[in-house]
Amino acid sequence: VQLVESGGGLVQPGGSLRLSCVASGFTFSSYGMSWYRQAPGKEREWVAVISGAGDSTNAADSVKSRFNISRDNTENTVYLQMNDLKPEDTAVYYCKVEWRGNVYWGQGTQVTVSS
Repeated sequence: VQLVESGGGLVQPGGSLRLSCVASGFTFSSYGMSWYRQAPGKEREWVAVISGAGDSTNAADSVKSRFNISRDNTENTVYLQMNDLKPEDTAVYYCKVEWRGNVYWGQGTQVTVSS
């Protein structure tokens, strides 16, 4: 299993970014995918989740009105569209899958929100 995130960067408050996570090594459409984030000095926290078929999603209250999770099962990719970014969204963002009883993480992509 391999997960590779991309799309992070430096953005001003109020800006947008779209993160991508390309997956391989398992039947992508059969598994839910999640995004997490970890800010400096804080524990990793859950951000959003999407079902294998993409027909069910959920997100943390802190981002629900601003972030949208989606997936393209033809491209084995899960996305996180982040709008109206705030300085407190600064973190390393990770995608995650639970496959055959094990948890797999990507290497993360840094998102920095600053003026």
